[in-house]
Amino acid sequence: MAIEYLKRGKSDADRAEDDAKTRAVVEATLKDIETRGDAAVRELSEKFDNYSPASFRLSQDEIDDLIAQLSDRELADIKFAQAQVTNFARAQRASMTDIEVETLPGVILGHKNIPVQSVGCYVPGGKFPMVASAHMSVATASVAGVPRIIACTPPFQGKPNPAVIAAMHLGGAHEIYVMGGIQAIGAMALGTETIDPVHMLVGPGNAFVAEAKRQLFGRVGIDLFAGPTETMVIADETVDAEICATDLLGQAEHGYNSPAVLVTNSRKLAEETLSEIDRLLGILPTADTARVSWQDYGEVILCDSYDEMLQVADEIASEHVQVMTDRDDWFLENMTCYGALFLGPRTNVSNGDKVIGTNHTLPTKKAGRYTGGLWVGKFLKTHSYQKILTDEAATLIGEYGSRLCLLEGFVGHAEQCNVRVRRYGGINVPYGAPAPYRDAAE
Repeated sequence: MAIEYLKRGKSDADRAEDDAKTRAVVEATLKDIETRGDAAVRELSEKFDNYSPASFRLSQDEIDDLIAQLSDRELADIKFAQAQVTNFARAQRASMTDIEVETLPGVILGHKNIPVQSVGCYVPGGKFPMVASAHMSVATASVAGVPRIIACTPPFQGKPNPAVIAAMHLGGAHEIYVMGGIQAIGAMALGTETIDPVHMLVGPGNAFVAEAKRQLFGRVGIDLFAGPTETMVIADETVDAEICATDLLGQAEHGYNSPAVLVTNSRKLAEETLSEIDRLLGILPTADTARVSWQDYGEVILCDSYDEMLQVADEIASEHVQVMTDRDDWFLENMTCYGALFLGPRTNVSNGDKVIGTNHTLPTKKAGRYTGGLWVGKFLKTHSYQKILTDEAATLIGEYGSRLCLLEGFVGHAEQCNVRVRRYGGINVPYGAPAPYRDAAE
C-alpha cells in the first residue's frame, strides 16, 4: 500500500491549537451573553459588525422594503432554488410515517414524529450573503411543521442583505434578527430580555459559530457540527486538471480555513492540478481567501488503487465529496463516511450549495462518521407510545415484567407489574415476589 502526499496542510497539532483558542473565546462570550443578555449582544454586534440598530428584529415593513429592493429576476431565482429544496424536503418527510402495530393480542405499540417546537436558524452572511442557507434551514424546518422558526443573519456591508432576508421570509421564518456570530447563537439558545430561547439550533457557520453550537449542545439540540467548509475531489484520468482545480478552489474561497483535498490514482493529474491551481489563483477574484485556505489546508494525496482512494476518503470523511472517475457508482455503493456525494463531472458542489435541492448543511471535522447532514428529519422527534387494551395482555406482560424487574433487583419496578397481575389477572402475587411463570402460549 503506497499513499503519497504531494501536498500537506496544517498538522493536526496546529489545528488543535487553533481549536483551543476558539474554544476559550466562545466560552467567555457565551457566559457574558447569559449574564448580561441584550446589552452583551449589542456590544458584540457593535464590536464585530459595527451594527447597532434600534431593534435587531426586523419589522414586517422592514422585511417588505428589503424584498422590494430585489429585481424580478433575483426574486424568481430565489424562489426557484427554494422550491427545489422544499420539494425534496417534502419527499423526505413523506418517507417518515407514524406507525402503530399490535405486537401481541391487546398490546399496541407505536411512534409519532413530532416537530421540534422552536428552532433557531443561523444563516452566515458577514463575508458572503449565504442566501441558500436560508432555504436549507428555514424552509426545511417549515416543511417539518416547526411552529416557531427564528432566523439570524449578520449584516452585510453594514445593513441587512435583501436577498437573505427574502429567502428567510419566503421560507417561513416567524422572527428575523440581523445579528451574527457567537452573539446570534448565544441569544437564540440562551435567550435575552427580548428574544425567547429556542429548543434547537441549526445552520452552518465559521469556527466560532460551530464551537458555540458545540458548547450549547445539551442545553439545546443542534443539527450537527457544521463548521468551515470542507471539500474533497476523488478523480482519475477520466477528467482533467482544470475541472479538479476549479472544484477545489470553488470551495476554498469560503474562508481562510476551508480544507480542500484531491485524492487520485494519477500522478499526472495530481501534478497538473497543482499547476492549474497556481494559474487559477492568479485570476480568481477571491484568491486572497482561497490562497490561504489552499496553502494551509490544501492536500493532494496520490494512491495506487481505487481501494486506497476509498480508504483515504472514508478516513478523512469530508463534508463535500466530488467523485469523477470511471466507477462513480462504485464509490456511492462503498463509501460510508462523508457529508454528501456529488457524482460525475456534470454535477458539482455548488449545485448542492445553491440550487439542486439537497441540503447543504453538512457534517465537518469527521462528523460524517456518525451523522448525515441537515434534513427534514432533524426537525422531527420520534416519540414512542404503548397501550394495553385487554386484561389478558396486562396480565401476560405484567408477569414477564415482574420477573425481569426482580432479576435486576428492582422491587419497586416489579410491584408496578405485580399490581396489574393482581388486579387484571386475579393472581395473588405477594408484595415484592415474582409473578408465577405461565407460558405465553397458555
